[in-house]
Amino acid sequence: MTQADVLKNKLAEKQAEPAKQPPAPVEKQVQTYLAKMMPAMAQVLPKHVSADRLARIALSEIRKTPALLECNIDSLMAAVMQSAKLGLEPGMLGQSYLVPFYNNKRKQKEVQFIIGYKGLIDLVRRSGHVSTITAREVHENDEFIIEYGLEDKVIHKPVLRGDRGPVIGYYAKAEMKGGGYAFEYMSREDVEKHRDKFSKAKSYGPWVDNFDEMAKKTVIRRLIKYLPISVELQNQLNEDGTVRHDISQEEPEHPDVIDYEPNEIRTEEK
Repeated sequence: MTQADVLKNKLAEKQAEPAKQPPAPVEKQVQTYLAKMMPAMAQVLPKHVSADRLARIALSEIRKTPALLECNIDSLMAAVMQSAKLGLEPGMLGQSYLVPFYNNKRKQKEVQFIIGYKGLIDLVRRSGHVSTITAREVHENDEFIIEYGLEDKVIHKPVLRGDRGPVIGYYAKAEMKGGGYAFEYMSREDVEKHRDKFSKAKSYGPWVDNFDEMAKKTVIRRLIKYLPISVELQNQLNEDGTVRHDISQEEPEHPDVIDYEPNEIRTEEK
């Protein structure tokens, strides 16, 4: 067999090999994962939210934040499942957020699940122990008084006309169904210290786009310590700030703690 015949045979063999398919784009992979997760989401979602709606909202939010497509896909899908389990819609309504960040420990981009201000209020109301819970900003020119004693009270009279001045603090108050109330106040400086210490994403995310709402959420989290809450609600709150890698959502026996508030950001092995 001549050299020309050898080359001709190799060329024929190569042409006979099946063409290798290029890897599917990340967004297509995400769509495929979401479709496969639909039955699991339907099992954990509250009745007021459908799996189809949540999947569409999640995909829309992922498309609006391209950095999410650069993250570990297991952590992204696990964060979507966390939203489903709590019945909170990610993104535009401010119920929950999917926040991309770089995990120095794992040397990869991952997704942190964050409960939003409106989502936190929704969870507290669903618990059945609280009749009303609200949070507000306090401006420099408002009349704002806090009194502690046998009967703690807070008085807030906002300026109705003219300049209210910059926001100097935030407070939250709640009334219990069985009677009684509680409130908590944080200065803007205290909120910023909290953000700087615990926020994983510094240049994007809810602390950048929705500072006031995240500030009100922070003061509500502090207030919750003084409220009668169920074990179920406490377990739901423990999802806030976590990074998971398993859509089963089972609690790891020995969670890996990252630099965040105790019980508020954990990573879970797949």
